[in-house]
Amino acid sequence: MSSAPEGAAPGPRSAPLPLRAIRFRRPSRQASIPPLRGLLPLVLALVGWQLLSHGQSAYFPRPSLWWEGIEHEWQSGALKPAIEATLKSFVLALVIATVLGTALGILIGRARRVDRALGPFLEFCRFLPAAAVVPIAVLAAGYTEQMKIFVVVFAAIWPILLQVRSAMRTQSPLLLDVAKSLHLGRARTLLQMILPSLAPSIMLGLRVAAPIVLVVVLLVEIVTQVPGLGSLISTAQRTFDAATAYGLLAIVGVIGIGVNALLAGLEGWLLRYRPDGS
Repeated sequence: MSSAPEGAAPGPRSAPLPLRAIRFRRPSRQASIPPLRGLLPLVLALVGWQLLSHGQSAYFPRPSLWWEGIEHEWQSGALKPAIEATLKSFVLALVIATVLGTALGILIGRARRVDRALGPFLEFCRFLPAAAVVPIAVLAAGYTEQMKIFVVVFAAIWPILLQVRSAMRTQSPLLLDVAKSLHLGRARTLLQMILPSLAPSIMLGLRVAAPIVLVVVLLVEIVTQVPGLGSLISTAQRTFDAATAYGLLAIVGVIGIGVNALLAGLEGWLLRYRPDGS
């Protein structure tokens, strides 16, 4: 074995990075949930619309009339079931798209040959518009809830699948080496090593897919007249009830703001212990 020459000063040794030097994110309500002050321009626009409107406009009714249209739908018993149907389809389709997109993204991203073989097919399916899939889905499943879920999942799965596939292709092999050294099985390796490392990509795909799910759910309800808010909006449009149509759109906007806040809070909670900059 070689040894250092006598009398030679020992070389500098790199000191290990202290644990306190690694800064971790702390759960922060302000950092995770968008501030409500972002709604100020919308509130000012609605107030200006209310103050500057004169008479009964058939196409641009005052916001105060929207509430009357919503109240009429609620008293008729049509609004509550419609909101429940839309929210049920939204949650179910988003969960299915997240699970399938994550699983397929992991499988495709880990196998290079499968990735190269399915790449053109995935790009072809990704650019198919959801509206073009509706007639095929109706022929296969009819005007049912299953048809709506299929179309929405088909449209929303691609952001999650492609994000996870890209993350798997660039994943460090050290993760699998650590799992082997700890003698972890496949299930524990997936749950304790792979999925936590993919959490940022999954959440990014989920944030992109969520508005797509809501838009496509409403689109399918409008086109096929299956129960939901989209069906009520279509009915209000056909009967020239502009106030009710605007009021229903306002409800959709409130749902979108709530979903965005929930996903932002979930992302902040899941990634709260990741080091800064990762």
